[in-house]
Amino acid sequence: MDQNIQNFVRHSVLSFIGSTEVSPDSYVLHQELLNFMVVAMSTQLLSGPSPGPRDANPFIDAAMAQEKSLVCMAVRRLLLNYISRHLTPPNAKTYLYSDGDAPGILERVGSAAATFVLLPLNYLVNNSGDRSKYPLAECSLHVLLILTNYQKSILSDESMTDKSDDSATSKSVSEVHVFSSGNTFTKALANARDVEFDRADVEGNAYPGPHVRIPFASLFDTLCMCLADEGAVLLLYSLLQGNSYFKEYVLVRTDMDTMLMPILETLYNASRRTSSNQIYMMLIVLLILSQDSSFNSSIHKLILPSVPWYKDHLLHQTSLGSLMVIILIRTVQHNLSKLRDVYLQTTCLATLANMAPHSHHLSSYASQRLVSLFYMLSRKYNKLSDLTGDKLQSIKIRLSGEDDSVSEDLAAELQIFTDFLRLVLDILNAILTYALPRNPEIVYAIMHRQEVFQPFKNHPRFHELVENIYTVLDFFNSRMDSQRSNREWSVQKVLQFIIDNCRSWRGEGMKMFTQLHFSYEQESHPEEFFIPYVWQLAFSRCGFSFNTDAINLFPVPHQVEEQMEDGAGEEGKEKKVQELIEQRIVFDP
Repeated sequence: MDQNIQNFVRHSVLSFIGSTEVSPDSYVLHQELLNFMVVAMSTQLLSGPSPGPRDANPFIDAAMAQEKSLVCMAVRRLLLNYISRHLTPPNAKTYLYSDGDAPGILERVGSAAATFVLLPLNYLVNNSGDRSKYPLAECSLHVLLILTNYQKSILSDESMTDKSDDSATSKSVSEVHVFSSGNTFTKALANARDVEFDRADVEGNAYPGPHVRIPFASLFDTLCMCLADEGAVLLLYSLLQGNSYFKEYVLVRTDMDTMLMPILETLYNASRRTSSNQIYMMLIVLLILSQDSSFNSSIHKLILPSVPWYKDHLLHQTSLGSLMVIILIRTVQHNLSKLRDVYLQTTCLATLANMAPHSHHLSSYASQRLVSLFYMLSRKYNKLSDLTGDKLQSIKIRLSGEDDSVSEDLAAELQIFTDFLRLVLDILNAILTYALPRNPEIVYAIMHRQEVFQPFKNHPRFHELVENIYTVLDFFNSRMDSQRSNREWSVQKVLQFIIDNCRSWRGEGMKMFTQLHFSYEQESHPEEFFIPYVWQLAFSRCGFSFNTDAINLFPVPHQVEEQMEDGAGEEGKEKKVQELIEQRIVFDP
């Protein structure tokens, strides 16, 4: 197809979407143009998970080439469509595809025109799937996510001369794939501003050229209302990761529970059909938020009267911060027993480490869970430690020929649990060092289970951190022993004793360690994870039926079943997710 035609079509579609308000009269046209955009951009489904320089995506490339002003108008309209959540007008009808006995437009204009319009998308079949209550909002979100996560791979030929013989014959020995960074839709979303406030007016650092202005309050409310949907979580992540204006807006909100409660509830129910990608994205959102000290402080000041969806324990008058600690620890414990996902573990523990110095009146249940987490990890560590000793020799004998691999796997797993155990000790230390007077419940929990720390008191990897814990234990135990003979101790009396003695705590004898701070960073090619993920969401909700045999971007359901029959199973799927994940957690010293 001629490049001018592609640009003309894409320019016309974006111009209408960006400049025309959605009304009962224009609703159907808006909807069908968005459907057309999904179809036109679905050439990406033909490509593999890693974008290549020979991938042909003519319509989406044409969208990237549009001027900034048009891109900003289109991004603004897509966001407003998502915020407004227009209901389908009663008289609206889907005209593009067949509906019952009524022929669709493509059938009426003939197969030749249909082939031209859909070229090279001839694997499109018909309209099917579940109907959304807000199809315009959902389709707008999918189009926005597809556009903002697109990256074009460019083939760069770097010829090197091989003169290994006298004839000095030269040949090209390398080809380098370079990913373009010029996604104007990503930049437009990253520079979107609140209609109520423009930071450039205050700081004087105006973003050159046009930019998107939307009501952040309405966007925040809509996202919070829809966080059970993976698309909403992905948009929230994109805004928090890429748009500093929106992130600042979120962090100054006083109703943080509006956003956090749906996330925490989904993580609590993660074992019930929640996708691994959705769990990852929610945990990354929490990690990004925990990088801000004001967030970590404010969540402990917001008290929840009850948490009806939490069934493991009665939570009454619990702070939002305590609930977040409980859910993160529960996620770690569930993962240890079921998923065994190192990335998930690290993300949860990194978030807890960021929160630790700012803990304030951590609840008794959250404190008990934290100490129990240490005990759970210590048991696993001790078992692995034993296996790497004498028991490993007997395993090697039984598994002759596999000695090295077994040894290496056990050593690697032991190192992982060593790091996890040390990180939990760092979390406990941060609370005791920086926030002990404000957290008597954590002192009670440590005193109640102090025997679990004894095996690590002289351990070369942990003794410095455990030494601080015993400094606290010695302080309170000695004062309790002096009063033990003339009074009977109950839970409430011990807790009150700790509260009273916290006032005289000065931290004498405590070793000061560098305060941990973890931050989230994307790897250099995040599109290898996000492009397949976004298209999986669009594919499952768009209502179109595609020829699944032609899809190479991600495994579709029947392909997954075939893989499972071939022995891949769930472990294969999880491994594939891990291969595609392109995030990392960075420790800031």
